[in-house]
Amino acid sequence: MSEEDKIIEIRFHSRGGQGGWTASQLLALAALKEGKYMQSFPTFGPERQGAPIQAFTRISEKPINLHANVYYPDVVVVLDPTLLGPSVVEGIKKDTVIIVNTDESPQEIKKKLGVEDNVVWTVNATDLAIKILGRAITNTAMLGAIVKATGIVKLESVLEATKERFPEEIAEKNIELIKKAYEEAVKG
Repeated sequence: MSEEDKIIEIRFHSRGGQGGWTASQLLALAALKEGKYMQSFPTFGPERQGAPIQAFTRISEKPINLHANVYYPDVVVVLDPTLLGPSVVEGIKKDTVIIVNTDESPQEIKKKLGVEDNVVWTVNATDLAIKILGRAITNTAMLGAIVKATGIVKLESVLEATKERFPEEIAEKNIELIKKAYEEAVKG
């Protein structure tokens, strides 16, 4: 499969109410702005706020005819560090990039997940969100980390999608948060 035919598959792990699906949608919208094909969908039923959920994004240069959950992700994003466990590493490949909201180092997360060979990025999105938004909503911060870690889409595309998704005052704070997380994400 050529690089142009490749479908990038991203799996988000979050809890209901943390904005995991919104992050998935914003990433997909950013891809659409770049003329790429995309999908974004959650997997949850009648879960309550705080219950673990997953959301998925697919991005490709060609039409996407696949309609299933993401089982072998190219990127795994963890919005809530309390979810670190077997479901996070399920189906990962040697080249799967893992991005975690945590105050721990990438090396500590590698050890915790048993993924010594994978690239792990970390950012303390909770701390940044509290400082900038006044709330521990980490979804947009994680978008900044995703862009830095993968380059799947351009930072400008994510900022533009955020501007369109939220009212002006909320959008401006989230844009600040995305940029700050982009700066502070570290690779291990």
